[in-house]
Amino acid sequence: MLTRLFMAIPIATALIALSSCSDDSSASANSIDPAQVTGAVAQLDGVVTDVLARSGIPGVAVAVVHQGKIVYAKGFGVRKLGEPDLIDANTVFQLASLSKSVGSTVVAAEVGKGIVSWDTPVVKYLPWFALQNPVSTARVTVGDFYAHRSGLPDHAGDDLEDLGYDRMQVLERLRFLPVEPLGSHYAYTNFGLTAGAQAVAQAAGTDWESLSDQAIYGPLGMSSTSSRYADFMARSNRASPHIRVNGVFQPGPQRQPDPQSPAGGVSSNVVDMANWMIMVLHDGQYQGRQIVSKTALRPALSPQMLTMPPAAEGDPTGYYGYGFNISMPAAASSGYVQYSHSGAFLMGAGTSFALLPAADTGIIALTNALPVGAAEAITNTYMDLVKYGHSTRDWLEFFEPKFAALTNPTGKYAGQPLPDNPEPALPSNAYIGTYTNDYYGDAQIQQQGDHLALVMGPAGNTFALQHWSGNIFVFEPDSEMAAPGSRSAVTFTPGPGGTAQSVTIEIYDENGLGTLVRR
Repeated sequence: MLTRLFMAIPIATALIALSSCSDDSSASANSIDPAQVTGAVAQLDGVVTDVLARSGIPGVAVAVVHQGKIVYAKGFGVRKLGEPDLIDANTVFQLASLSKSVGSTVVAAEVGKGIVSWDTPVVKYLPWFALQNPVSTARVTVGDFYAHRSGLPDHAGDDLEDLGYDRMQVLERLRFLPVEPLGSHYAYTNFGLTAGAQAVAQAAGTDWESLSDQAIYGPLGMSSTSSRYADFMARSNRASPHIRVNGVFQPGPQRQPDPQSPAGGVSSNVVDMANWMIMVLHDGQYQGRQIVSKTALRPALSPQMLTMPPAAEGDPTGYYGYGFNISMPAAASSGYVQYSHSGAFLMGAGTSFALLPAADTGIIALTNALPVGAAEAITNTYMDLVKYGHSTRDWLEFFEPKFAALTNPTGKYAGQPLPDNPEPALPSNAYIGTYTNDYYGDAQIQQQGDHLALVMGPAGNTFALQHWSGNIFVFEPDSEMAAPGSRSAVTFTPGPGGTAQSVTIEIYDENGLGTLVRR
């Protein structure tokens, strides 16, 4: 089965909790001297330039806040390889899954106003929405979706977005996916969270993008921040995405995340995000104004789902709140509570932030390259310097192989040469036709020149098929579906008359829905 590596890799859930482990267990949760922050900030230029040079990424922007002020905001590298424009503190990046944490504060603002609660059932405002389990449909709440405990499978609906389905179409089709009992396990879902956000926007009488402007971006003066792709593309000072081909970074295709905007569609710069971090660290306050109710925000920063048990006695425990990763020390005397999230687009974005309330500080790193651990290396090194006065490990060395493992080519035939003596295929007419199921809709097998092609979705995604052997063909996925070099099998099942009656597409079969039947 082809492992899907979609728009917002939830790598922070495990790795950021793991990264909070340290051999230094003598720290007290109330013992961080402000001078530790000053010293850490003084070392950041060296930390960032080292990570930039060793990772090879084109560019990064970094900001740090402390005691309610921005104490560091800089850009490094270039916006786009081959062009001279440099990244600065005002360069706008796509945030990928950092959008979840930002969107959580939008929801918290509405909770504080009494518009909704974290326990509001989604069907109260989206009566058309359904999960496969009717009991779950009636009970699933905004908070369930923001804690990734709805029972939906991991990354539910991302494949539909990749095929060109819009937000409403994806949400409507989630009912066809298998589900586990509500609250039984943690599974990271961009479109589950988007369903929760959509319900909140409906309750507020507006769309999600406008609600985000009204609730958070406007009050915090985040004038370069938006939940609309068109606004990002209209910025003159924006970072371009980069992918890596044969080990070399190069400009990549532009990711359009509007369908899952609450989960991955925010764009911003580090200055705007610094204002947001100040607000979160100060219990919803910013410059003397209560932007978000402390009571409404607190549940988002509280453990809701266990994501990583302690690796050993005394190690921290990883949780997910509502849109935030939370690392909890084994005891108040052995470490610090830390909030964080990472974001990733395989099409060219890697982002990370971390907040340390015990030191009243936070850091954000935004990069314009597919995730290699560079952003996390910067944020974790900074946190080490604040907490301990030194880095506990080479964080880039720690993160790089873990990200590399997640972005390896996948598919059962990936990397294999074509068979020397393949079994012959049936005549092309045996395969040509329209195949369908409820979840994916129609897929067409067409003759295009001298080869067959698979055409799917509203976007008309077209994949050239190469014969492998017998009734098996293959194609190389692109965009967010899989890493470069991946290969998906397409297997036809002939009927009694020799005409294919169904087709199973490996890349779309993770949830057992990859078989489409001839119409």
